[in-house]
Amino acid sequence: MAFTGNYTCNVFKTGLLNGGFDFTFGTFYIALYTNAATLDANTTAYTSVGEASGGNYAAPGQLLVVNQTPTTGGSGTTAYLSFANAAWTGAITARGALIYKPGVNGAICVLDFGADKTSTNTFTVQFPVATNTSAILRLG
Repeated sequence: MAFTGNYTCNVFKTGLLNGGFDFTFGTFYIALYTNAATLDANTTAYTSVGEASGGNYAAPGQLLVVNQTPTTGGSGTTAYLSFANAAWTGAITARGALIYKPGVNGAICVLDFGADKTSTNTFTVQFPVATNTSAILRLG
């Protein structure tokens, strides 16, 4: 199945309500995937099926660094956080990514790049600026 869009994973939504995710303390990863991956809102955890390869990319992806801990901004009604960019060297092709917390029911969000993206030197997932209107994860 091909990528069909960006999703906030359902297990993340319920995990927020039951205390399963703490972005001030915890380990989070980003894994790259080809268009052969089946990732959507029902994704529950990291999978190696359809995972990208090449360059210095290795399963289960790369450790993410939280560079904006949860905060509020703007009118104070939107909470947000963000990560430092993730990069791998070498020739890599990926269609999308999964941000996740290792373990059961750790899927956070599916990122659809819109088309295959290929690098020959450095493959970088560049996260948007961490503000209440553009951060990668926002609750409003």
